[in-house]
Amino acid sequence: MKNKLDKLKISALKNIQQAEGLPALEEVENNILGRKAGELTELMKGLKDLPDEEKKITGQLMNEAKKEIEAAIGARQEELAAKSWAGDLEKERIDLTAPALPKMERGHWHPVSIVQKDLEEFFASMGFVVADGPELESEFFNFTALNIPADHPARDSQDTFYIKNHPNWVMRTHTSPLQIRSMQKYGAPLRVIMPGKCYRNEATDARHEHTFYQLEGVVIDEKITMAHMKGVLEAVAKHLYGPETKVRLRPKFYPFVEPGVNGEVTCFLCGGSGCRVCKQTGWMEIFGAGMIHPNVLKEGGIDPEKYQGFAFGFGLTRLVMLKYGIDDVRLLESGDLRLVKQF
Repeated sequence: MKNKLDKLKISALKNIQQAEGLPALEEVENNILGRKAGELTELMKGLKDLPDEEKKITGQLMNEAKKEIEAAIGARQEELAAKSWAGDLEKERIDLTAPALPKMERGHWHPVSIVQKDLEEFFASMGFVVADGPELESEFFNFTALNIPADHPARDSQDTFYIKNHPNWVMRTHTSPLQIRSMQKYGAPLRVIMPGKCYRNEATDARHEHTFYQLEGVVIDEKITMAHMKGVLEAVAKHLYGPETKVRLRPKFYPFVEPGVNGEVTCFLCGGSGCRVCKQTGWMEIFGAGMIHPNVLKEGGIDPEKYQGFAFGFGLTRLVMLKYGIDDVRLLESGDLRLVKQF
């Protein structure tokens, strides 16, 4: 038994020193000290067959051999770990004398993002919060809650992108669903704008695109009137087109407001004298607005007897085209960097 123990210890210490990595060392340890099939473990199991006087001496030798092997394993682990750490440091070493990385071309804001960011900052200065929401909407938020009945033309499959096999879900046709979501979430009083992407089943041409951007806004409080609405819209128009800009409101029907208006501003190119951009009228239509319909307030969980409000909406894509003189709306969704790099 003693001869076997000596041979095992010599072999074990040799294998420990020859292990070239922590996984290899772990394998050596399992082969020697493993509980089920370790060589030393199997040898120690044979103690029970020895005479009592020999069992005590041999057991002591085995414990000493085990401690020596464990100490050798621990020392080798520290040695290999230090070696590995030094190797990792070498891999992470940075050569400060190396030349600088090549200069990367900087990205560009998309023109829609430029105008949207500008308007968000402007409305924030007037106390508005910016809301965001899903582009895939239910019919309830996109139509029903906005006082748009089931027989309204906007619900026709020729006008709206419905989801196949899910007839009650649509790609939102406007950002107006966020009016209801904001009312339900924040209640009243409320000042919020809702910029975002919209989708309609359009025959695309220079003036029409199936994907476009809008920016809508809502103000709800006690004793809100159309005078408040016109004041806000005049402030926006002057911010966009200069302090001399004038606004006029003309009646127009929208299901979700009552009364509703079309908003026109004096042409920023001709100052109102008439040109090709304004079709010689001196005015450009840039927004729709009106006092929020009581049915819409109810769907938003707001008492129309106590609160009133107004809503307005800009065609953000149209504002971008007017601001930068872009004559084809399809360019804005083309992904052509030649357009983006101009801004």
